Formats: sequence, structure tokens, C-alpha cells
Amino acid sequence: MAIQRPKGTQDHLPDGSPKLSLDTRAAAFQHVQDTARRVLERAGAQFLNTPVFEDPELVKRGVGGSTDIVRKEMFTVYYFGDHGGFILRPEGTAGIVRAYLQNGLKQLPSPLKLWTHGPMFRAENVQKGRLRQFHQVDYEVLGSTDPLVDAEAIALMVDVVAALGLSGVRVKLGSIGDPADRDAYNAYLRELFGAHVERLSDDSKERLERNPMRILDSKSAGDQALIAELGVRPMLDFLGDEARGHFEAVQAYLTAWGVAHDIDPSIVRGLDYYRRTAWELHHEGVGAKSALGGGGRYDGLAEQLGGPLVPGIGWAFGIERLLIAMDAEGLNVPGQGGPLLYVAALDDDYVGHAATVAMKARQVARAEFAYRAVKPGTAFRDAERRGARLVALIGSDEMARDVLSIKNLSTGVQSIVPAGDLHTFLAEAASQPPSPEPHTPVQENA
Repeated sequence: MAIQRPKGTQDHLPDGSPKLSLDTRAAAFQHVQDTARRVLERAGAQFLNTPVFEDPELVKRGVGGSTDIVRKEMFTVYYFGDHGGFILRPEGTAGIVRAYLQNGLKQLPSPLKLWTHGPMFRAENVQKGRLRQFHQVDYEVLGSTDPLVDAEAIALMVDVVAALGLSGVRVKLGSIGDPADRDAYNAYLRELFGAHVERLSDDSKERLERNPMRILDSKSAGDQALIAELGVRPMLDFLGDEARGHFEAVQAYLTAWGVAHDIDPSIVRGLDYYRRTAWELHHEGVGAKSALGGGGRYDGLAEQLGGPLVPGIGWAFGIERLLIAMDAEGLNVPGQGGPLLYVAALDDDYVGHAATVAMKARQVARAEFAYRAVKPGTAFRDAERRGARLVALIGSDEMARDVLSIKNLSTGVQSIVPAGDLHTFLAEAASQPPSPEPHTPVQENA
């Protein structure tokens, strides 16, 4: 058998490929990225790229040593002559904060809004919407603790998804308070679960002392049954006055802006550097685990990475999961589209000239050409298969008169265009929308 792609990865394919689904269309990924760029950059976000591999210590501090990601799901990359290695990034936030600190981005106006997209890697069990190489859109804001920043971040996440046409989404909003609030909550959890330690999974037994809030995120059915049985109080019950005021302010902004949200006390973030606002964006079309993505405030992360105190908040959504949700709603995305112009020579002697015409036309429009001489009917059929709107034929008469015979496949209109006027002709044609009327295949004698 021919070599296959690794399990848990996908090929992103051009339109027209067999067995093509929305989440494997390269054009769909590009559409999501372009939409995110438009929405986020209109709000003042700036694009940046960080490496797909980082120092393991960054990932351990940035994601948390007690998480399943660090303990079970990280990919390590070794290279010749090195006894250590690097970690393929499992998420984007830690790398962005590292880049902020390392490159002196604090000198830029604050709060600084940043966004990126790209592949992430986790060695987890493959299932619908969960891959070992997946792709995210990531938005981060650094330098402000204002609840207005939190609310804007949530609204922008909703705006990106809405701009893609999704309607069946809902924000689930929570808060994890300040460090003192979390300490009080962890003490409550230790006492509560400590009386039932024998019923906890092995992972949760480890978390009980180090980070008991992580028990609430457990994937163990037994742990979740115990949580339900004990009636665990939510983190929201332990919020101090300042954290509660912050939470209420975020809600007030969202309500004023018409951003629909539900208060969900079960949302937690177990790592020490998280603060206050936390949320998830859900869509039932994704499946039982309906989260498209989520976000939270992480005011302690920069210090955890060895830098000064830099408050931050951000979110990310998985592109594959979002495309599954779009598919569930019956949404489609525009394809790349075909060339505006397809140039074909009718004689072998003119093939090089046809290529020259097409390459010059690319200064103003997308243009392709036939690599061998063809008959008119074949040229028209090839152009249709490529989605071209215009076909230029070059034969002996056109060569003698230095013109092009161009047919508009959408309207059927034929034109004789002087070679020197081609750019003007193409610019005008590009400004006109394609005819909505379906056209019939051109016959051989057209």
C-alpha cells in the first residue's frame, strides 16, 4: 500500500477533489482565516507568528504540569546531536506571551491586541473534531485588567463566528476569581473530596493535593458521577467582592451589546495564573463535546514565564470543529474560483505566444493557458472545467492582426480585443459580476 498520512491528521484539498468535506477544503480554512483577519483587525488586532515548536519549559509553565496535555499529549521533537528536544505547541497563548516578553512588545500601545492562526499538536485519541494536528485561530490582549477588555474579547469571538454565518452558538460564561478566592475554593474541594478519596480516579487522586480544581475537569465517568452526587458548590460561590464586581461588569457590557450568554458555574480553569473571567463557545452540531473554543483571563502567566506582571486575556477556537458546526447548519464557503481568462493556441507555433499573453494578463487578473495546441471546442471545455469566465483563442488570423478572440462563457458575448488593450478589457470584465444565468457547454463549431 502507498504511504498514508499519519493518523489524526488531514490533507486540506483543492475544490473538486473527490471525497471532499467542508473540514478538508483548503478554501474553507482560508475563508475562516480571512474572516477572522477582517473582524479582528478592524478591532485593532495585529497579526503575529510564533514557532510551531517551543522550549518544553515554556509549554509546561504555560499549559501546566498537571494537565493531560503536558502529562500525556505533547509531541517532542529531537534533532541530531541534541540530547534534549523541543515541544510541538499544543496551544498558542504561551508562545504569544513569550514573544511579547522576549521582543519588547510592551513598548507598543497598551492594551496590545494580537492574533494568529496555525497548526497545534496533541497526541490524543482521535475522534470527530479532535485531531493530533489541528488548527486554531487565536486572539490575545495584553496589558489591561479592565472588564471592558474581557467583554470586547468575548464579543469579538462571537463576531468572528457570526461573520462565518453560524447562528446556533452560545457563550457559557463563568469566573474563577482572584488567587485568594481560588485558595478558599481549593481548600473546600480538598475537604470535600478528601472524604471520598478512594472513589477518585488515579489522576484525580494526584490532583487532590496539587490542584483540586482540575478534578472538576476530569474525563473519568466515575469522577463526574461523584461530583454530581456530592453536589459540589460552584466557584462562583467563593468570589470576593472585587472579582464579583469584575464579573458583573463583564456581564453588563455583554448585555448592553446584545451578546447572548448563559452563566455556567461549572466553567473552571485549573492553572494558577488564571484569573476571573472564563468562558466557552458551544454549538450542538459539533457533537456531545460541543465546545468550539473558549477563553479566559491569565494575569499571572507572564510572571510564571519569568517576566514582569503583564495582565492578559485571550481565546482560541479550533478551525476543524468550527467547520463541522458550519456543515451541521448547512453552510458553505466560497471556493477559490477559476481564472478570469483562459488562453489557448490553435496551432503548435502559437503555444508560446499564448503563454506570454497569459503571463502578462496576470498583472491584472488570474490567467491560465493551455500547454499544447487545442481545437476551439476543447479549449472551451477545458476553460469550463477550470471555472474560467473568459476564453481567448489565438490562431493565424489573431497572430496576423495582433488581436485576441475572446468569448465570455457566462454571457456568450464574443469580442475582438487588440493585444494592447487586454489589460483594460480584463479590468472591466473583472468589475462585472458573473452572469447568474447558467450557460450551456459550447459546441465544437462555436
